[in-house]
Amino acid sequence: MQVDIHAPYKDRVQQALSDPNLRVAVSKATDRMTNARLASMDAVEGQQLRTQVRKMKEHVLSNWPDYLEQLETNLTRNGCTVHWAGGIADAQAIVKDIALQNSANLVVKAKSMATEEIHLNHALEEAGLRVVETDLGEYIIQLADEPPSHIVAPVIHKRLEEIAEVFQEKLDMPPTREPTKMTSLARARLREEFFAAGMGVSGCNFAIAETGTICIVTNEGNGRMVSSMPRVYVAVMGIEKLVPTVEDAFLQLQALCRSATGQQLTVYCSMTSGPRQQGDVDGPEQVHVVLLDNGRSRMLARGYGEALLCIRCGACLNACPVYQEIGGHAYGGTYNGPIGAVISPALAPEIAQFKELPHATSLCGACREACPVKIDLPRLLLDLRSDLVQEGASPKSEAWGIKSYASLMSSRRMYENLGKMASIGSNLYAGMSGGNIKFMPPPLNGWTAYRDFAPFAPKSFREWWRQRKKLRNQS
Repeated sequence: MQVDIHAPYKDRVQQALSDPNLRVAVSKATDRMTNARLASMDAVEGQQLRTQVRKMKEHVLSNWPDYLEQLETNLTRNGCTVHWAGGIADAQAIVKDIALQNSANLVVKAKSMATEEIHLNHALEEAGLRVVETDLGEYIIQLADEPPSHIVAPVIHKRLEEIAEVFQEKLDMPPTREPTKMTSLARARLREEFFAAGMGVSGCNFAIAETGTICIVTNEGNGRMVSSMPRVYVAVMGIEKLVPTVEDAFLQLQALCRSATGQQLTVYCSMTSGPRQQGDVDGPEQVHVVLLDNGRSRMLARGYGEALLCIRCGACLNACPVYQEIGGHAYGGTYNGPIGAVISPALAPEIAQFKELPHATSLCGACREACPVKIDLPRLLLDLRSDLVQEGASPKSEAWGIKSYASLMSSRRMYENLGKMASIGSNLYAGMSGGNIKFMPPPLNGWTAYRDFAPFAPKSFREWWRQRKKLRNQS
């Protein structure tokens, strides 16, 4: 069962919860990645690494304009063309124009959340271009016509049987459930696309300001193929993806690889500093870097700058009990899990566009403990809830309920009287139903829909304490 990402939030969640296969697939994969992360971080001074990376990222954010200028200067010096994109339409237009000017009818892409954010594939396809995802997970969900459901593992929600069905339908693969055969078929098809492509597009895991270098991290080698084989290479980079020096790049690389996949280092780390120079045997003739804002500076101004420290490792998703239950598509945005519940509303022109997401959390703090840069995600989620209340985006029934509760708690007599009424009523109702209460009217039916409600104690603590005190005085 596929979650309809265009459905209302509650419908998406219900669709996800109604699919037992989804929960099994997501839980198995996230448990595996969490265990790998813990083992990998334990192999080094994990807490020290987290502290060092956070300090470096905070330093970058404190000197953001300077490092962006330094990056632009060095990229230009290296022969790259730098473009600034304020929003989605700007970024789409820039990449589309580059492709059309170079007659790049086939575009191959490495995995990129930034290009998902700007809906680049749809924009290029509307312009008559063919776009092929080359990361295996992204390739599968492109064939299935679905968005990614995880920052690192986009096809985490699908079982092997479902992937086999996609390959049989879209690639005419003979019936098989052997991963090696399926991977070999995908590799052969994608190799043809690499040789025919006129333009390659990727995201950017981080960019080194002092050298003007774009870095992408992969385990399949497709990133290097995308950035070196086509004549034109375009990197779409969120403007927060900066590190000052080469040493800082390898510091962040350690944290990213260990937190994302539990590896000491991914199989490939591709670094591109500019187009092919005279005497080079390979490499692109043109390199374009699109520096994407799309709400990031607004996020900082709103007080959510800490979320810009995120290195997109996905560790918070793997640790989150809510994500494990509903998967990624139920969040309804490009980014999912705890970080998505912060980034999606904070990036949006109006926070209320994603008003449900700050409530898609148990506030257990597991995400904060897993984050390699120690982002305090529970606090940011509470801040978003507060801002939504200030903007009047919370339901009127919720505001009325809180005011009523505050009034009740400020009057001892009213509190005790209502407690007695609740005790009498709930015990009478429970007696009629033969035990616990199995149904209550709205909105309390949200509880009894999934569990019984125990009746109130026949005697309150205050009553018990008064009687106990009275008996002591008598004795």
